[in-house]
This record gives sequence, structure tokens and C-alpha cells, in this order.
Amino acid sequence: MNRTASDDGRDRDTAGRARSARPRDGLGRPLPYGAEGVPRQPEGVVREPAETLREAQRLLDAGMPFHAHEVFEDAWKSGPESERDLWQGLAQLAVGLTHAARGNTTGGARLLRRGAARLADAAPEAAAYGIDTDGLAAWARELAARTEAGPGAADVVDTEAEADASAIGESGAGDEADTATGGAATTGASAAGVDPVAEAPRLRRDGV
Repeated sequence: MNRTASDDGRDRDTAGRARSARPRDGLGRPLPYGAEGVPRQPEGVVREPAETLREAQRLLDAGMPFHAHEVFEDAWKSGPESERDLWQGLAQLAVGLTHAARGNTTGGARLLRRGAARLADAAPEAAAYGIDTDGLAAWARELAARTEAGPGAADVVDTEAEADASAIGESGAGDEADTATGGAATTGASAAGVDPVAEAPRLRRDGV
């Protein structure tokens, strides 16, 4: 995306929509302009459900849940209304894992539980694609509890990430709020967060 000037000083894409042009690391955290970051997922890609699941699983396995949530966001924006809860629930799980990996224990746990609850309302749609809603809900709740109870968890509060988590929880997907600053591009765990590779969930019952 090109960084373009605007009257309000915000970055905008070529269509004039507000979209941060700052590079991001493997967990979606914005880096300073000019830094080498991890490429963002292209917006507005229309995929078949099976392709959405394969691409999202690839990104989760690579320790990039923020990027996986962008794939789910494309699915809920381009898919039928009947599948909205399914793709938004999966997006919330991916964002919850993102925050847990960043060290935002409160926001991460909240999003993991919201995603699990949303998937419960989408069980029929999920079953058609072989998505393991029961397994994902159990994973999300267990990780939420473990994240909150982790060493020093009570001391980790990222107020900007909390605001972002609330916005994502209401919409079901991500937004362009910058939730953290600084740091080198990485797909590993942050100093206070979980390891996103080790915690990556399996989306489908067949593991594909």
C-alpha cells in the first residue's frame, strides 16, 4: 500500500480509505516508517472456504495469527450473511492469540472467549467445512485461562491494545488502530507473551 497525504494527516490507500502504511512485525505490531516488516495480507481477496482455511492455517502455523485474522476478515466481508458468525468467530480467535502473544493477557483472553462463544452459534455452517468448533472452543478457553494465570500476567496491561481488542470484539474483525510500537520483525513470542507457533490451533477436524 502506498502512503498518501490526506487533510487529516492519516495514511490512506490508493482508494482514499484510511489504512496505516507503517510496516508491521509478525504479530501485526506497527514498526517505524522505513523499517523492514512482514508483508501484510492483501485486502479484499475472495477465496473459497477451503482456500480460506488452508491459508489461515498456514499463517497460524507460521506464528502469524494477526495475518490469519485478515484472511478471515476477507471471508466474512465477501461471504454470505449466514456465515458471518463463523468467520468473525475465527477472526476473534486469531486476534485473541495475537494479543496473548504480544503479552496483552486481558485483551487476549477476552477475544479468545468471545470467539469461542461466537463459533457456538455457527456450528451448522462450520460443520459443512469440517471446522472443529468444539475443539477450537476448548482450545480458546484453555488458552484464555492459562494466559490470565501465567507468571506476571496481572502486571501486563497494554492500554492501547485493550482499546483495539474492544473494537475488534464489537466488529468481529480487526481495525487499523496501532496497538503497540517498536520491536523487531519476528514471528516468535514477545517477552511476556505466549509462543504463537506452539499455540497455533488446528482449524479442521482432519487437520488439513
